[in-house]
Amino acid sequence: MNNRKSRTYFILSFFVLVFCILVGTNFHMINKSKTQILNQDLSTQEYSWYFNPRNDGKQPDPIKEANFFKKYNSYYVGAPDEKVLYLSFDAGYENGTTESILNTLKKHNAKAQFFVVESYIKNNPDLIKRMEKEGHLVCNHSKTHPSMAQITDFNKFKSEFTSVEKAYKDVTGKDMPKYFRPPMGKFSEQSLKYTQDLGYSSIFWSFAYVDWYNDKQPTHEYAKEKIYSRTHPGAIVLLHPNSKTNTEILDEVLTHWEKEGYKLKTLDYLIKNNTKN
Repeated sequence: MNNRKSRTYFILSFFVLVFCILVGTNFHMINKSKTQILNQDLSTQEYSWYFNPRNDGKQPDPIKEANFFKKYNSYYVGAPDEKVLYLSFDAGYENGTTESILNTLKKHNAKAQFFVVESYIKNNPDLIKRMEKEGHLVCNHSKTHPSMAQITDFNKFKSEFTSVEKAYKDVTGKDMPKYFRPPMGKFSEQSLKYTQDLGYSSIFWSFAYVDWYNDKQPTHEYAKEKIYSRTHPGAIVLLHPNSKTNTEILDEVLTHWEKEGYKLKTLDYLIKNNTKN
């Protein structure tokens, strides 16, 4: 009798377990479907990031027609009342200059963030290891550098992130920081929401200048005038490490910022302070 009761109890427990698994799976799929439907309802209109530059030491105003960016863990500037700068480099390829940039940053004990594509990681593992070891953030800039606004399928969108994450972990053994720089500054409301769903913050900028053409490099004087006149508290500064000019003036620029009372910090500090506020 006891054996019969045990078998009955076992069978009932088994079916209850199966039922719970099925219900839980269906609930997860329903929620996932609802999330995808909600994301699909968001606008896919493509915008190109811009800001209105100022020369008075104050923060510039961001893009007006896409002010929804603020809802999706997106940042272009830090606190307006704190002399902190966030120096970032968008690295699509190596031009033989990054080692010098890292040497200069080390000299000044300054931290930066390098937004890299997958091929950069695979082609320059030693540089990636050095960046991470010296306290810089190596961040996601996508696998193939597309306009993320034009990728409306979530799985394809996600693959632009995960392959870069994998490449970084293969090289460093660590998880990639969850900061994303949209290639070319192109975005949509849907792409920002997708990025947020993947656990990332979207990082735009409040300073940039035309520095990326190897055969049309700005003069030292022009570059320094642009940088100095438009420096402001909380600036997220976008430079390109392939720039010969940037590489050669970086020591002077960092010295200038130090004399002005600025400190360079990582995006971890930006996000932490924003959460507090």
